[in-house]
Amino acid sequence: MKNGSDLKARLVEQALTEGFVACKICRPWDVPQVPERLQQFLDKGYHGQMGWMQERSHWRGAPQVLWPEARSVIMLAESYTPVEDPMAVIGCADRGAVSVYARNKDYHDLVKKRLKRLARWLIEEAKKQDEAAEVKVFVDTAPVPEKPLGEAAGLGWQGKHTNLVSREWGNWAFLGSVFTTLDLPVDGPEQDRCGSCRSCLAACPTEAFEAPYKLDARRCISYLTIEHKGPIDEELRGKLGNRIYGCDDCLAACPWNKFAVAASDLRYAARAELEAPKLAELAVLDDARFRAFFSGSPIKRVGRDRFVRNVLYAIGNSGVPHLRAVAEGLVQDGDPTVADAAQWAVQQLS
Repeated sequence: MKNGSDLKARLVEQALTEGFVACKICRPWDVPQVPERLQQFLDKGYHGQMGWMQERSHWRGAPQVLWPEARSVIMLAESYTPVEDPMAVIGCADRGAVSVYARNKDYHDLVKKRLKRLARWLIEEAKKQDEAAEVKVFVDTAPVPEKPLGEAAGLGWQGKHTNLVSREWGNWAFLGSVFTTLDLPVDGPEQDRCGSCRSCLAACPTEAFEAPYKLDARRCISYLTIEHKGPIDEELRGKLGNRIYGCDDCLAACPWNKFAVAASDLRYAARAELEAPKLAELAVLDDARFRAFFSGSPIKRVGRDRFVRNVLYAIGNSGVPHLRAVAEGLVQDGDPTVADAAQWAVQQLS
């Protein structure tokens, strides 16, 4: 397109004004390695119960198939770097550890609104140049390979923990994308700078990494506490520790976080009651109180039963005698998975 470089420069400036920490561009077809890697992941069953990965693999493996008319992918990173030490709550016996990104508002909503504003801006600016622009925005919930696209666009590289890492903002960032029919100038891919470092791999409590860059989601605490339905294998329950929603261990271990950029949106700052919530109080939440307490939070998505299951595993791992009574109160719970978790916790504290 004419004046593409000028429009791109102003787009980057607008993205930073919106609160994103980085904005880079690639083509939808710039990730040719994804289909094979995705299929290997699926063939090994590493996706566990995430059947949607298999069902939409034809889209997730080839972004150009998702929307054939798209000519550019604008990749954006938004920092959620925590102010507090994300690992401070780990090992606090009677408290639960909630992943940093889930300690306040749902990032899907916040990032998508910012993406939509940026996309509308792009349409209007293109119109001023007599260019017709169509756009589609995506934040995590669509079958888009955000991390490979982020690497191809030059946002960062996929580290050994499979998350995107940047020399400029570490690895505490949400990724979003704007697909567009505009033919914008692209940025070059970022090179891998992990070197010989294995900090993230060594930090994993469940040894979920088969090898560097290869994650078995079935052993990942984020998967187990959020995506996995039903009882968790007893072999893994003890390794959850007090992590009740997600896990930050591999992210927190990355040395590149010395360059982490502060979050620009205060709504990512932890709610005081979620920095180190009391297990005893969380375990007794019924459905209505669970929904009210986690209103506007990504935690609400897992539902009361799965969340209380996680809390009960943490109680079983706590070694705190008085929490046994809390678990005993749930051994007859209406949800069989909660009841099973309660019985396990009682046994652990006996």
